[in-house]
Amino acid sequence: MADPLTEILIVDDHAESLDLLASALRAPGLSIRCVQDPEEALRLVKVYRPRVVLTDLVMPKLSGLELLEKIVAFDATIDVLLMTAHYTTETAVQAIKKGAADYLNKPVSLKLLRERVGLLVASAQARPDPANSFHGLVGCAKNMTALFLRLQRIAPHYRTVLITGATGTGKELVARALHNLSPVASGQYVVLNCSAVVETLFESELFGHVRGAFTGATSDKTGLFEHANGGTLLLDEIGDMPLSTQAKLLRVLQNQEILRVGSLAPRKVAVHVIAATNVDLRAAVAQGRFREDLFYRLAMLEIHVPSLADRPDDILPLAQHFVTRFAAEYRRSIAGLTPKALLVLTRYGWPGNVRELENAIGHACIMATGNLLDVPDLPPHLLAAAPTESVAPDDHPLERQERHLVEQALAAAAGNQSRAAASLNIGRDALRYKMKKFGLL
Repeated sequence: MADPLTEILIVDDHAESLDLLASALRAPGLSIRCVQDPEEALRLVKVYRPRVVLTDLVMPKLSGLELLEKIVAFDATIDVLLMTAHYTTETAVQAIKKGAADYLNKPVSLKLLRERVGLLVASAQARPDPANSFHGLVGCAKNMTALFLRLQRIAPHYRTVLITGATGTGKELVARALHNLSPVASGQYVVLNCSAVVETLFESELFGHVRGAFTGATSDKTGLFEHANGGTLLLDEIGDMPLSTQAKLLRVLQNQEILRVGSLAPRKVAVHVIAATNVDLRAAVAQGRFREDLFYRLAMLEIHVPSLADRPDDILPLAQHFVTRFAAEYRRSIAGLTPKALLVLTRYGWPGNVRELENAIGHACIMATGNLLDVPDLPPHLLAAAPTESVAPDDHPLERQERHLVEQALAAAAGNQSRAAASLNIGRDALRYKMKKFGLL
């Protein structure tokens, strides 16, 4: 089945302008609709929900600004570009505040128009859809699609797996996906955070105990291995497990049987074990803090979850994913983020990875006053990464347009400079020169 066409609506009360603009934008994958009456345009917006609306500012019945307001109120995810022969900075700022994606001078440069519309269409395609989701994981970057493929290959066969990655990368989501894809998906999924267990209680937590095994053991207790029998046990932050418990865990993995504390009767268990850690276990082995034999037992199959900095193409899809989730959770009518807010997200380093991005979007959804998240809604520590304001008012208008084009290209490419340069039809060195020129580096 062919991909659906991207709808573009052009609104201008001059028929010759419509013909010129439609001819300039006509391209495979785009469906161009033209209309002279702005009220009819509003009806078409509600019927076809175009991706981009290109509208003149001065029209009878309904001005371009009034049409913009009505479109944003109907669906804030529709990008609206305003055109006018009477450019003023004040009107441009007013249009942007009302939700316009861009503001173009007439006569419009057709090359610039094609570039701007192309960027908006590419940015819309970065929003998550079912194709970007894999068992609760959101990602379209190459290293994430490779990870999804690895999960599919490992899931039917593993008994033990080691998941590595920095804090906040989503290791537990990967573990849950592995369980859901495995033959024991219908069984229990049990999680133990090893960093939260008192050392003297580790064995009891994992293997259980019998009454009288130690002071306070007033009754028999089932351990997590028995509880997870026929399913999956996730040992999160396994690097914090004491060495004495590591030795007993190794025997369980080898023999598939446990001994409750205080008991001499072994019990058979069939459990898939997933270990996760944010520390370098190889270094821990070298330092004598982790058993070498247990490490090699766990790491026979290893899955590394990349940091967010190593998958920049996923920042925008993840951000939109979290906007959708938090908007529903908080019962807010929030559809997405403004281009400037997106640029802030792509320029930030995300040391806390996906969890930090999730928290930032959650904060912004609480603070937002409109239906699009803007820079002021983001947590204060992100504002240091905010793009600088427009160049001085006496600078040439072309400079402002060029800067805005570079900003949009970077946002649409999720900060990937090579992709942004390609979308602008310039070399990467030329893009970096412009970024330095406009204070974007």
